[in-house]
Amino acid sequence: MVVAIACDHGGFPLKALLIEEIRRSGAEPLDLGAFREEPLDDYPDYAIAVGQAIHSGRAGEGILICGSGVGASVAANKLPGIRAGLCHDTFSAHQGREDDDCNVLCLGARVVGPSLAVEITRVWLAAKFSGAERHRRRVDKVRALEKQWKS
Repeated sequence: MVVAIACDHGGFPLKALLIEEIRRSGAEPLDLGAFREEPLDDYPDYAIAVGQAIHSGRAGEGILICGSGVGASVAANKLPGIRAGLCHDTFSAHQGREDDDCNVLCLGARVVGPSLAVEITRVWLAAKFSGAERHRRRVDKVRALEKQWKS
């Protein structure tokens, strides 16, 4: 499994720790930037990069990090087929995967500390969609919303 990971300058300090956690999980990280901490890049650009990696099949899932996690989540959820979950705790991390089939984890580097971010990532990577009928029905409704509102 390949996990695309990207961040803006606000998430840069956390990215290296999460790349190591991806490796520890047995997955292969696909580092899509940022490659420096200067505030020259914008989170939507990294959301697009992760979304494109997933859409093209280069990655099966993704992780986005910005200062709060909110901007990355908003941008990622504008992309068809991306179900990004902003998680600040381990319950949201596993529940977002098991019930909502989230394929992108969003984290706020200025909100969660490094140890918690690693733990959230570990839990998220280990969790899988349950496939329960009620959850499939709900995810299908989300997919229908994408089609209905597609420009």
